[in-house]
This record gives sequence, structure tokens and C-alpha cells, in this order.
Amino acid sequence: MKTILLFIGLNLFLQSCKLNSNNSSESSKSAADVLAINMDTAIKPTEDFFMYANGGWIKNNAIPAEESAWGIGNLVIEENYKRLREISEKAAKENAAKGSTSQKIGDFWSTAMDSAKIEQAGLKPLQPWFDKINSITDVPSLINVANQLNYIGVDALFGDFVQQDDKNSDVMSYKLWQGGIGLPDREYYFKPDSSTVNIRNQYVRHITNMLVLQGQDAASASKAATGIFTLETKLAKASRKIEDLRDPYANYHKMAITDLKKISSTIDWKTSLANRGIKNVDSVIVGQPEFFTALDVVLKTTPVDDWKNYLRFRTIRNFEEMLPEAFGAEAFNFNKLLSGAKQRKPRWKRIIRMEENEMGELLGQLYVKEFFNETAKKRYSDLVESIRDAYKERIEKLTWMSDSTKQKALIKLTAIKKKVGYPDKWKDFSAMQIGTESYVQNVINANIWWHDYNLNKLGKPVDRNEWEMTPQTYNAYYNPSNNEIVLPAGIFTVPGYRDEDLDDATVYGYAGASTIGHEITHGFDDQGRLYDEKGNLKNWWTKNDSAEFTNRAQFIINQFNLYEPLPGAKINGKATQGENIADLGGILLGIDAFKKTEQYKKNEKMAGLTPMQRYFLGYALGWLGQTRDESLKNRLMTDVHSPAKYRVNGPFVDVDEFYTTFGIKPGDKMFVPDSLRVKIW
Repeated sequence: MKTILLFIGLNLFLQSCKLNSNNSSESSKSAADVLAINMDTAIKPTEDFFMYANGGWIKNNAIPAEESAWGIGNLVIEENYKRLREISEKAAKENAAKGSTSQKIGDFWSTAMDSAKIEQAGLKPLQPWFDKINSITDVPSLINVANQLNYIGVDALFGDFVQQDDKNSDVMSYKLWQGGIGLPDREYYFKPDSSTVNIRNQYVRHITNMLVLQGQDAASASKAATGIFTLETKLAKASRKIEDLRDPYANYHKMAITDLKKISSTIDWKTSLANRGIKNVDSVIVGQPEFFTALDVVLKTTPVDDWKNYLRFRTIRNFEEMLPEAFGAEAFNFNKLLSGAKQRKPRWKRIIRMEENEMGELLGQLYVKEFFNETAKKRYSDLVESIRDAYKERIEKLTWMSDSTKQKALIKLTAIKKKVGYPDKWKDFSAMQIGTESYVQNVINANIWWHDYNLNKLGKPVDRNEWEMTPQTYNAYYNPSNNEIVLPAGIFTVPGYRDEDLDDATVYGYAGASTIGHEITHGFDDQGRLYDEKGNLKNWWTKNDSAEFTNRAQFIINQFNLYEPLPGAKINGKATQGENIADLGGILLGIDAFKKTEQYKKNEKMAGLTPMQRYFLGYALGWLGQTRDESLKNRLMTDVHSPAKYRVNGPFVDVDEFYTTFGIKPGDKMFVPDSLRVKIW
């Protein structure tokens, strides 16, 4: 999988992090600053802990015009963007040997930065693909062209990808998934509130404008846009809601390729999949069969001209940032309705984002040589084990789980593989063709490379050492099929601080709880718990234990359903339950591990704060920031993560130590009766 998550790290925090309390008094003073400078002590921790911890920073740091949100992740991005720009500019000047890492990075950068050449070329780089679309006369030719567009990264009609078989993690499988819509989620096509209605109306106008830029007259473009929106609405209606995609059993329908005609007879699946490059497979896993049945009807009843316009628009939209400025400007003008950003990012930042998307691991190879070392890698590997030990003890003490399920949970916990910092083996990008012909062509070539790279996994052993994120990414993940946690170097960064400036309490809250403990807990959330120690979708729970977990998880669903970040826009507790469970689990595990440190045992105040107070503030530091209302609403509709404020205040009210540490009492806004607190892990 390619990642476009750009919360990128640097090595200010990673060179020699000391996870013991033997820091000097000077270091302790600096460590106090990393938390104290962000606080707003005019706000009581008993009323709104997130603003108490981060309100000072938020008041003094307005969201820049080009951003939809602004916080600690963005600070990391800004610093690292400059470093990646330096790497790219240096590569462009090297006159490196063809096929080398520096040549690919340098040519990609210099070609993308040549705006005059891009303006002069116009749509010529895409004309061969428009010619293919123009040649469509019927449904078979439509399917054929859609399959060809799939190679260059233009997704249309439906989604497809290669992934491990959920029920047999040693096998790479081909999966079909709902897709084909242009708005972020199906709900955008149906919600009746004025804001969403406006987005729908503006989306149709945006399609019209893009088709006019492509060469159609205003009247025909307007008619075409209406046809495209009608088509997408039918696909959206057949799509499952975000919360309904969480059940891996309900979204697993394995069938022979010859049986696909039973759910969609209009597509010649054997020929179509062969044209997509699908080889060495006789079966496919369909996520949502009813979507493909509905697609079959839409294919039969939608005029061919509407489909041709649909493919034109999706092609333009996929390459809008590589085309003349008018296309990117039009895209920004529409997308700001979803992001709230006031101005477009400068060209060089947009190129770094695309470069990361297409060849992020190539950049990563150069990045880690300069900014991450083996010593740092070992330290965070050791912290993983401290959190793992804490989870082991917590599972053993559970009163609601039977011994038989406990033993299997412990087996799975022990088997979780950790990947820290960067891959032991890098992907081989030698076949990716990057040159100076055009920005569009470089992206097409890169997309073809990724298409072939992923399809080549079919029929081959699973590579369990592969990374799905680049080492410079400020993020992390748990992969249930591999039963692994992946912790890129960038995720541990505290921008502007050296590792020796950070005390144990800050580290255990910031890195131990919100990252390591969070990702390990994903192995036992509502989805992860359904996979065994080998990564197979297999029930290892007793019936009673499974029911007990579901009952306890309902508490966290109910809790988050009540939160209303914007008037009329509440958190979807069911859709976000996995992340909320992982947040709570990470906090509890971090506490258990932190209690074993010398800093906790000595219980000496630092900057007027006890070690446990600093732990909770350290966790809150990981979510420091604010988001524009437009972006927040979009996330509430499309994201399985709760907004940052509720990832702090939400789980904290379920943690006993939070009450004792800050003296939370009945009547306080942060107080929840013990009978309503979530108690899972």
C-alpha cells in the first residue's frame, strides 16, 4: 500500500532517548518546559483537560491560511518538508547515473517544478487516454478502457486491491470493494443539512468547471456534470456505511471468479480481470456483493455518454496537480469546502507530497542515513517490550475473561511482531521509470509500477517484512493479518526538543501510550480481536467471553455517541470504537509500564507537576492542535478516528488514575460515574 500520510518526523527526539530517570537537572528543566509552555492554567483540568493541557499553545498559534488544521503533527511536517526539499534539490543537481535513487528523485523534482513546461504542454500528456475514452461505444469497451485507466491510477466503477486473505494470512488474495464515487463518503450524497447540500451543489459545479477546462462548452459540461452526479449517487446508494465496513466477517465473501457473474453478469469478469493484470488466481474476495449487483444495473441503464464523461472527469481529477495551474486551482476551490483551508499550499510543498506518495521509501532510504540510528531503534524496541509486559499482566488479572481465552490472548500478544524505525529490507524501485518527459508521465509511470508491484504478489509467498509506511511518516499502524505493529521513526518526534529534554513521564505518555500501547491494543479491539496469533480471521474466544467484550465495547460506543464536536454533528461511536478502544488501552498500558520507572517511584515534582500529572500531559501533547470546522465535519463523516480533543478527554474519564491524579469529583465536567466508565482491558 502507498501512504499519503504526511505527518513526517525528524531526529530531534530520536538520537539517544533516555527512558530512565538519570537525567541531569538541566535536562529536567527543559523537560518541564515541553509540557508547561503549552498549558492554559486558567482552565481547570477537572473541566476540560485537553484545553488545560494544550490551550496555551492553541491560543497563541492560529491555523495558517494554507492549512485545514494546525498542531504538533503539522510542526513536524513543516520542519521535515524543508529537509526533504533539500534532499530533492541536491539530487536534482547531482547529474546522477540513470536508474539510481538520486536520479529518480532529482528528475521527479525538477520536472514537477518546471511550471512553464507544464503550462505549455497543457493536456497533451493525457491526450492518449482521452482518445481511449472517446473510443468507447458500449459497455464492453467501457469496461476495457476502465481497466486500462486502472493501471495508471485512475480508479473507476469499483475498488480492487491485493491483500492477505483474512482467513488464510499466508496467501495473497485479490479483493473487490465498493467504490466509484467522487465525494469522500456515501453520506455526502444523502445528508439533508444545508452544509452538505451546498457541498453537493458545489461538487456538480466543480465537475462542470473541470470539464470546461478540459475543452467542453459550458452547456454540455453542465449537462455532463449532472449525469455524472446522478451516476455516482446510484453507486453511493449501493455502498455500505462507514460503520458497516468494520465487520471483517460481513465484508468477506470468497468466490470463484466464474461465480462473479452471479452478482454482476454484465461484466465479462474472466476477460476483465485478465485485462487488469490479475493472474495466477481462481478465486476472489468480494467485500460487498450487493454493490456489484447494483453496479450491474447502473452499467445497463446509464447512457454511454455519461460513462465517458465520468471517466474523463476521474482522469482529470486524478492528475489535477500535475496539469496547468487552472486545474489545481479549481480543485482547491472545491476542496476547501471540505478542508476549510484559505489558500493553496506553495508548489514545492505539493510536489513533496506527491513525491512522498509515489516514492516515499526512496526518500526514506536517504532520510534514515542522516536522521535515525540503530541506538534509537533499539531504545524504542525496548519500550515496546515494557508495554507488552504490562499488557500480559493486565490480561492475567482480568476478571471477566475465562482462563482458556486468556491463554490464547497471551499467545497472540507474545506473537505480535514489532517493526521499529525503518525496514530491514527496502523495496526495489529499479523498474520505476522516472525521467524528464513530463510531470504527468512520471506519475503515470510510478502508478504503473505500483500497480504491477502489488499484482505481482499474487501467487507468491507473503512478505511479512514489508512496510506499508515510510520511515519518515508521523504515524503508525497495526496489521491484523501479520499480527504486527509498525512504528516508523517519525512517530516519536517532539518537534523542537532533544531526547534528553524529555523525562520518562512525558515519553511514556507521548510515545508509550498514544503510539505503542495504542497499536498493540488494536490487536484486541473490536476488529483485531477477531484475528488469531497467525493473522487469520478465526474465532478464538468462548461464546461468553465474546459476548462480554461486546457488552463492554458498547459502553465506549454509547460514550462517544454523546459527544458533539460541532452543532448537529456528533461522533459516530460505532465507526470510531476501534480507535477509541485502542486509545483507552494505550493509556492504561502506559500507566502500568510507567509505574515501574524510578521517576514514578520517587514521585518528585517537576515544574510543579507530579510524575503522574506529567504522564497525562505527555499523552495530551500527542494531540496538541486545532482543526477548522469544515475539516472537522468532514472527518466526523469519513474518519474512524475521533477528533483530537475527544481522544484525550474521552478515554481519560474512564481511567481511575486520572481521577486520583487531578482530584476529579462528582459535579466536575470531567467526572463520569464509575458504573458508566468503560472497562475492557
